[in-house]
Amino acid sequence: MKPDLQLSVIIPHLNEADNLRRCLQSLDDQRREDLSFEIIVVDNGSVEPPYDVCNAVTGVRLEREAVPGPGPARNHGAEVARGAILAFIDADCIAEPGWVRSIVQLMEERPDVDFAGGDIAIQMTDPDRPSAVEAYESIYSYRARLYVERHGYAATGNMAVRARVFSVVGPFGGISTMEDTEWGQRATKLGYRAVFLPEAKVLTPSCKSFPELATRWDRHIAHEFRRYRGSLSGMLRWCVYCAVVAFSPAGEIPGILRSSRISGARSRWLAFTCVTRIRLYRARKMMELVYSQNAFVILSTWNRNNS
Repeated sequence: MKPDLQLSVIIPHLNEADNLRRCLQSLDDQRREDLSFEIIVVDNGSVEPPYDVCNAVTGVRLEREAVPGPGPARNHGAEVARGAILAFIDADCIAEPGWVRSIVQLMEERPDVDFAGGDIAIQMTDPDRPSAVEAYESIYSYRARLYVERHGYAATGNMAVRARVFSVVGPFGGISTMEDTEWGQRATKLGYRAVFLPEAKVLTPSCKSFPELATRWDRHIAHEFRRYRGSLSGMLRWCVYCAVVAFSPAGEIPGILRSSRISGARSRWLAFTCVTRIRLYRARKMMELVYSQNAFVILSTWNRNNS
């Protein structure tokens, strides 16, 4: 059966009605381009579901998903979507003009492309005087081209996929997984092709403070640690990785100086100070996992190997 629409835009939502309002407005503005697309908001357990926000924009469907996590919310949206293409955007993102058009155009003109990752940029409070966290995140937090071209996945805050491909690859993982990474790598292993689409650009807010940025990294560290724990060799490799992270900021200087994501000496200095601070934070947290949670693994493995 032929899909009813060219595109279905799916937005997971949890307790961020103001952000969702801006996101929906940015999408509604693109209806003027005479493209057939629907907008599906999937609420994931908000204290106050965004009825008013969704009703304020014509044609927005509000669905609910009880299973926690953006992955299950996106899966629910994909199940009820009617479009030939599924486009995922986060509720705190603003779609730049031409976002919908560039996705549809790519999929129509490139039948060899199965899914795509668009560009993600930081929406700065004052572009002329970014904070250290904003300067850092502009360079490091959303390296969408790198995700697609080197690692084979697209960040789900700005991702498009053919509906038939999504049905074959299967759903996103739950809240305990890095759902975009896992889904993309599953898709590429099946032979599906991804491309980076810079014309499909969204803006997203930066973390408001260093503690907020650090909290975001805590989740990544915990996920990474699962691949190493449980053996002496894994712990040793984790410790080497920790040392590399701690000493890595100096190697970032050339990239910071060349980056087109920020401009001016002040912004580049702030980016360097923040990347140094966050890398040292990560290294400390990584070692804490070794000592506080899994030191007994090292000791028991050592004892077994030397008994």
